[in-house]
Amino acid sequence: MAATDQAATGTPAAQDSAVAQTTPTDSAAAPAEQAVAQQPAPATSKAEQVAQVVNTEFPSYDKDANGDLSETEFASWMVALKTASDPATKSDSAEVKKWIGQAFATADADKSKSVSKTELTGFLSQG
Repeated sequence: MAATDQAATGTPAAQDSAVAQTTPTDSAAAPAEQAVAQQPAPATSKAEQVAQVVNTEFPSYDKDANGDLSETEFASWMVALKTASDPATKSDSAEVKKWIGQAFATADADKSKSVSKTELTGFLSQG
C-alpha cells in the first residue's frame, strides 16, 4: 500500500509519519493526545453523565420542591457552574445576568417560565 493510501485509510504507518512530521510545539501535545486516545471509552455518554448530575443536584436548586426551576433557581445553578469554571465570576454583573437570561430562555424550551429536569438535561447536554 502506498503512503498516500495509508494516510487516507488512517493506518498506523500514516499516523507514525504524521507524528514524525509535527513541529516542536505539536510534538509536546502529541503524547497527551495519544494518552487520551489510549484511555478506554467512558461507560456513559455525555448526555447520560449530564442526566446523572441533573438528577443528583436538581433537588438542591429546586428550593420550592415543585419539580421545576424558576429563573431565580436556574440562575443560582448557572452561577455555580460558571463560578466553578471561572472563580472570578461576579453573579451580579450585567454580563452574567444577561448570560443567565439568555441561557434561561434557551433552556425553557416550552416557554413555561420554568425549566424542568428534562429541559435542563437537554440544555446542559448541548455543545
